[in-house]
Amino acid sequence: WELKQHGVAHTVIADNAAGLLLARGEVDAVIVGADRIAANGDVANKIGTYLKALAAREAGVPFYVAAPRSTVDFACPNGAAIPIEERAGDELRVVHGRDAARQPGEVRQLPSDEAVANPAFDVTPAKFVSALITESGSCPASTEGLFTLYPEARHD
Repeated sequence: WELKQHGVAHTVIADNAAGLLLARGEVDAVIVGADRIAANGDVANKIGTYLKALAAREAGVPFYVAAPRSTVDFACPNGAAIPIEERAGDELRVVHGRDAARQPGEVRQLPSDEAVANPAFDVTPAKFVSALITESGSCPASTEGLFTLYPEARHD
């Protein structure tokens, strides 16, 4: 939506089409957001972000993280320290939507006792991030890189 509002050329794809399109050379760059950026540049974002970073690396495509300063957590040393929320299993077992008459409804696609894993986020290691982009500029995904943008956060 934001890209369209600003006249930026883009294509919407099915989430799992990214690997194929990257491998075919049909992607110039990957830009994702972040829910949290650790002090070392590791990035937590919606589940599947790590797989996009791996595919981008394999395809030789830059992988950027664009996020506001409020997502950078200098008190969090690295991605391993970021807790990963496990969401309710019914988010996978039950699909909510509207029928042809626009009435709300749901469809159970898995039995209620079906075991599911539903992590909300994953962590992309800084080594897969080409650059972090914030309202203060861009920098390498590292502690020193972040300090170049936010020197006031340095606690020597």
